[in-house]
Amino acid sequence: MKIATYNVNGIRSRLGNLMEWLKRETPDAVCLQELKAPDEVFPALELRSAGYEAVWHGQKSWNGVAILARDTRPAETRRGLPDGNEDSHSRYIEATVNGTLIGSLYLPNGNPQPGPKFDYKLAWFERLIAHAATLCNSSQPVVLAGDYNVVPTDVDIYDPSSYRKDALLQQETRACYQRLLAQGWTDALRARFPDQRIYTFWDYFRQHWQRNSGWRIDHLLLNPALASQLADAGVDTWVRGQTGASDHAPTWVRLESANQPK
Repeated sequence: MKIATYNVNGIRSRLGNLMEWLKRETPDAVCLQELKAPDEVFPALELRSAGYEAVWHGQKSWNGVAILARDTRPAETRRGLPDGNEDSHSRYIEATVNGTLIGSLYLPNGNPQPGPKFDYKLAWFERLIAHAATLCNSSQPVVLAGDYNVVPTDVDIYDPSSYRKDALLQQETRACYQRLLAQGWTDALRARFPDQRIYTFWDYFRQHWQRNSGWRIDHLLLNPALASQLADAGVDTWVRGQTGASDHAPTWVRLESANQPK
């Protein structure tokens, strides 16, 4: 089973890129972020024509998350994190696909910091940590995938010295991520490439894509019930090089149960 996460940075404007990637790479399940579209304009029919059913949680102009599944319909289990009655942002959706529980998340950016946006980022992170604790030790396979807006270590960014004030590199941000991992989650991409500089995001400035000046901020976390099935992980960087592409590239894991041939 191949599970991917992809911040599309506007699903209506990037639909062609998304459809080409789905056709070429055929992931079994996909977490999308930054739909930037209300629910009623989500391209469900176009995705269905490509073999994908979907559940989504949209928002006009901002945020928005979805889960796609190939040749089956995701069974939605949660929309939004607990304790979010006053939170109007569409940042989390959860569904079961072929027996695996998948959470698609778009963690707040938090810039500029300090300030209310950074405070919101940390408060949202605390809600994620609390919810993740209820899932980590489940006997059911679980993956929490998405744009975490966290650069976990200095190895995960091309030049940390230039971004010391950025919310994605702050001590508080990184500490939250480490607390999440400490529950027992496996950072799949880092487990696959323990020492390699590998990126998932390249902004549109100063030819950062062309120079491979990237950041690793899109993560797939596997609970212990799923981590033992990790066979491979990677980044489909070719998508970032397409015309009109998102500033993120799809990031994925391939899972194989013990009775599946490798």
